[in-house]
Amino acid sequence: MKKPLLYLFPLLILLLFCAAEPALAGPGGKIATAVASTLWGKIILGLLTIAFLPLIIAILIREKLSERRARKDLRFMAAHSPTFDWLKIMERAKDCYYRVHSGWEQEELAGVYGWMTDWYWQNQQIVHLNRWQREGLVNICQVEKITNIKPLLFVHRNNGAAHEDSMVVLSITGKMKDYLQKRESGEVVEGDKKVKEVETIWSFTLQQGAWKVSDIEEGKMSLAYAKLVKELPPIETTLAPAPARKN
Repeated sequence: MKKPLLYLFPLLILLLFCAAEPALAGPGGKIATAVASTLWGKIILGLLTIAFLPLIIAILIREKLSERRARKDLRFMAAHSPTFDWLKIMERAKDCYYRVHSGWEQEELAGVYGWMTDWYWQNQQIVHLNRWQREGLVNICQVEKITNIKPLLFVHRNNGAAHEDSMVVLSITGKMKDYLQKRESGEVVEGDKKVKEVETIWSFTLQQGAWKVSDIEEGKMSLAYAKLVKELPPIETTLAPAPARKN
């Protein structure tokens, strides 16, 4: 790589960072950035897209391959258990998505306790919602609709029981309003009231026959999960009998 390009890359990244608006703070407590909502953001995003088009294409190809592998492995497992039927997983994911966002805005996740793993439920309530309550902030989190949902990674496990702790990672994109405001005055302190299309990465873990939310991350994590596909063993080798539970 020539030296001018070496200097251009960090400069573009810096401009992108400066143009980005702190925007969204929904379930997961992550802050996303809405770059394309400003004129400068759109210009810089366009320049970055042109400059890094080969890299972007390579990333899209990798993610498409990971999606194909996840769907293939789920089809294989669905022949052994209806738990892995993609349509059922997708419906469960949609239910979780809407329920968790609703509970998040109401600042009370007790109603979605059975839809999350114990650890993640406690983490969300204590680490994020309770902190915002102490700081006098409230998260307005209104989902209009889900626009896309696709699998990125599927890991089959038999931890103590057949299929227990299997994991599926999904990319879920939805149109929503998502911002932080002061409880007393209603002043918006993070994000804005515009409807935005937001991608988040949802991990689901199979516990006692039910898919439960075990993590929610920013959309930029999609490539990291796509890269993990090459480390997976052939799905056929994961059907060994589950180890017996200890009494």
